[in-house]
Amino acid sequence: MQNQTKQITTTDGIPLKVSLRRAERKNKIRSFLFVVPTLLLILFAFLIPIFDMLILSVHTPEVVDLLPKTIKALNSWDGTSGLPDETAFAALAEELRTLRKERTLGQVTLRLNYEKTGMRSLLNKTARKVSRTKAGPYKDKMIAIAKGWEDRETWVVIKRMGQRFTSTHYLSAFDLKYDVDNHIVSQPQVQQIHKQMWLRTLWVSLAVTALCLLLGYPVSFLLSTLPVRISNLLMICVLLPFWTSLLVRITSWIVLLQKQGVLNDIFVWLGFVADEQRVRMVYNMTGTLVAMTHILLPFMILPLYSVMKTISPYYVRAARSLGANPFRAFRQIYLPLTIPGIGAGGLLVFILAIGYYITPALVGGASGQLIGNFIALHMSKTLNWGLAAAMGAILLGGVLVIYWLYNRMIGIENMKLG
Repeated sequence: MQNQTKQITTTDGIPLKVSLRRAERKNKIRSFLFVVPTLLLILFAFLIPIFDMLILSVHTPEVVDLLPKTIKALNSWDGTSGLPDETAFAALAEELRTLRKERTLGQVTLRLNYEKTGMRSLLNKTARKVSRTKAGPYKDKMIAIAKGWEDRETWVVIKRMGQRFTSTHYLSAFDLKYDVDNHIVSQPQVQQIHKQMWLRTLWVSLAVTALCLLLGYPVSFLLSTLPVRISNLLMICVLLPFWTSLLVRITSWIVLLQKQGVLNDIFVWLGFVADEQRVRMVYNMTGTLVAMTHILLPFMILPLYSVMKTISPYYVRAARSLGANPFRAFRQIYLPLTIPGIGAGGLLVFILAIGYYITPALVGGASGQLIGNFIALHMSKTLNWGLAAAMGAILLGGVLVIYWLYNRMIGIENMKLG
């Protein structure tokens, strides 16, 4: 007798395999719909702004859009010797006259002035006088209006900026520029400020991370060894700053650290310093380090505490019973076990510190400013959004490199965030 396998079906006659596949597909669709709001939030609040920032850091369409005839005329000029011919002068004069009439000249002058100081006044002066000048030839007339048109670099800058995409913002972020022969050179020494800011930001971030580790490690160890009832009470003290406004905490440090503040009053009362020699601890690098360390300390304590809480005290006791002194037991047994917490806390603190803005702006003064303050300066004061975007992109790249190094050295799967 031939055995026939009867197909298993549901009560409504649908094969069981088909019914299971449908149910699984519905569950996947339902799960995806639950995360759609989160994906949209990430897309519109994170990915699109980052993409826009990356485009803005290299996109410079002002000159090519507003001076198309001039750029076309300059394409036949090699830029290495002499000045352009009459065609380029005539095209520029005509477009300057039109831009001044349409009140869009400022977009071009601002963009070119970022590349060469004095271009704004040169273009504005020329546009004003060319508007009252009869038809060409324009070469001699424009040179008579302003001697800047005899400078080959002026035309080289206009020709170079006649491209929609350029790397000048990234060069400016490191105090570099193109010279008249389109070679990359350093800015004059008196104009080099960004390199110093990058080095200062890196140094401050490392210093704050080290201070947070130095202060947070013993606190985390104490919290992990105390009874639960007491450690929970002390943990509230660690988390208390999160429940207080950042501006309130910074203002408190200003009150404590200023020359007529609480700490200086105590130093004078104890006789450590004379009243006329009060220590300046705010509106400088000291204020930046103190305030940032205080604000970021919980981000170091929490990962360390979460790791230390899982370490059995019997490990160190076993090492001590085998003859190791307390320091050796700590160095060879306890410290290696806390590496995931150190790495996670250090990564959190360093990444937060490297992009910090509000604290250095309020307590840093001139010597305590970081690169984040310069990004805000270019966004709100100089209006050089391309340079600000380039600096932001460099910071983003630096954070990704740090994340990659952490993953290679420790492993992101070992991160303990509490």
